[in-house]
Amino acid sequence: MITEREIFLTDPEEKARVVEFLKEFDLTFTGNIDYTMGLFDDGKLIGTGSLGGRVMRDIAISKDYQKKGLTHRIIRNLQGESNRRGITGNQIFTKPKNVPVFAHMGFKEVAVAEPYAGLLERGQDTLEDYLNRVRSILGTGEGKNRGAIVMNCNPFTLGHRSLVEYAVNNCDEVIIFAVQEDRSIFPFSDRFSLIKQGVKDMKGVSVISGGDYIISNATFPTYFIKGTDELAAQTKLDATVFATRIAPALNITVRFVGEEPTDNYTCLQPGHARSFCQQRYRTESHPKRTKGPPGRQRFHRTESPFRR
Repeated sequence: MITEREIFLTDPEEKARVVEFLKEFDLTFTGNIDYTMGLFDDGKLIGTGSLGGRVMRDIAISKDYQKKGLTHRIIRNLQGESNRRGITGNQIFTKPKNVPVFAHMGFKEVAVAEPYAGLLERGQDTLEDYLNRVRSILGTGEGKNRGAIVMNCNPFTLGHRSLVEYAVNNCDEVIIFAVQEDRSIFPFSDRFSLIKQGVKDMKGVSVISGGDYIISNATFPTYFIKGTDELAAQTKLDATVFATRIAPALNITVRFVGEEPTDNYTCLQPGHARSFCQQRYRTESHPKRTKGPPGRQRFHRTESPFRR
């Protein structure tokens, strides 16, 4: 008889058991994990799933027990725990080949970034809910040349302002999406305030939170993407979500990306945006710099949101 129960990660032996089990599926048990459950057959761990905030993650079932409806059982358990914690909507990151499995369970596809990951969601606080809130604040932007910038601003610098000025000179309206993820030196509330103060004299500029859908490290599937693929996957999924869902919904025609030669993320981002999104909107790169000594230029560093 297959039983299910919570796995207490404070117990080193229990945690090690899960870690070892997930190695079979190339899953790394790291990052934000709040709750873990297990399926057992006569004491043997044969399946598991975890919650990290609102994200259902590390869902795996032993090969001999697959196609027996156990994935549904794991999802029901995690849904019950989500309800107990007051979580009203969930996300799942999975390999692209598994997207139909979760879609069959009622999850809606947000985006797929081949060959790395697919993002699905169910319940409240969905991407469409987020876009509706943004539209209620900023309007649809129909008939306007509307630009966008995604900024972490840790903190806001003259280089960031230079990028905004460039965008303002080339658009009717500019939306600044402030990265909501609270993993920078400056907390989100401070960064958001600094951005608003830094652009308050500019006409046609709006600052809003990027929410859970724009460069959110809390929800990105780094636990099953390893090595050199991790950075490419991060930038590709971000560009795909923005180009296929966010830009069309808000009538964004151009996204401005600051160049940062020493930051791998910002170097890759423009290329991915152009590769996957050129039919929907365009990207423009702009060096965020101030005048330095003769013969050289000094770049203001923009921290990648994925850095600690």
